Amino acid sequence: MFTLAFDTTENCCSIALLDGTRVIASYNLETEFGQAEILIPQIDEMLRAKNLRFGDLGLIGVCVGPGSFTGVRSSVAAARAFALACPHTAVTGVTAFEAYAHSLDMSELASTIAVIIETKREDFYVQLFNGRLEKLTDAAALPYEDIIAMLKGKTVTLIGNGVERFLDKPSGLVLHAIRMDKCAPISDVAACAIQKFNARKLNYPKPLYLRAPDVCVKS
Repeated sequence: MFTLAFDTTENCCSIALLDGTRVIASYNLETEFGQAEILIPQIDEMLRAKNLRFGDLGLIGVCVGPGSFTGVRSSVAAARAFALACPHTAVTGVTAFEAYAHSLDMSELASTIAVIIETKREDFYVQLFNGRLEKLTDAAALPYEDIIAMLKGKTVTLIGNGVERFLDKPSGLVLHAIRMDKCAPISDVAACAIQKFNARKLNYPKPLYLRAPDVCVKS
C-alpha cells in the first residue's frame, strides 16, 4: 500500500511517500510562509516521479495541528479535497503530539513524556504520554507554571519545538531525555497514520485548535 503524509502546521512544508512502511520519497522545506502554495505542486511532482497517481494511494495521513491557524487549515483542507477526489483512499488525521511521541527511540522513553509545542506566545501547547505512548492528558495550551506542576516529581522526557524556550529557565525537573526537533518528523506522521489504518481507528481530519486565533480590528 502506498501512503502519502504531509504537514504544513509549523514553519515547514513536509511530505513523505511510503511503499508499505518504507519511505520512498520525501520533501522538507523550512519556511514561515507559503506552505499552501508549495504543498500541492510538490505532492504532484513526487507522485509523477514514482509513476503514481492519486488513485494509487491507499492511505493519506495529515498532521492536524496544533500550529499556525493558516497552516493547520491548509493541511486539513488539502486532505479533505483528496478524500473527495479519491473516495477509495483512506484518509486520517494525526496530531503533532502523536507524531513527536512516536519518533522517540526506546532509549529516550520515560515513564512520563511531555510533548511541548511552541505557541509563539507566553504559553505552550502540551500533552503527556506514558512510556507505552498512551495519552495521560488531553492536549491543552498551558502556562509554564502549570506544566511544571504537572511534571514535578516525575522522571520526564521532553520533546517538541517548544522545549528550547520551555527550558530557558531552570525547571527543577528530573529529565531522562530532551529532544528539540523543529517539526514533527513527517515519517512519524505517516507511521501513526498507518497504525490508525491497521487498527481501523481512522480519524477524519479535523483541525486541532487549542485556543482561539488572535484577531484585531484595524483602526
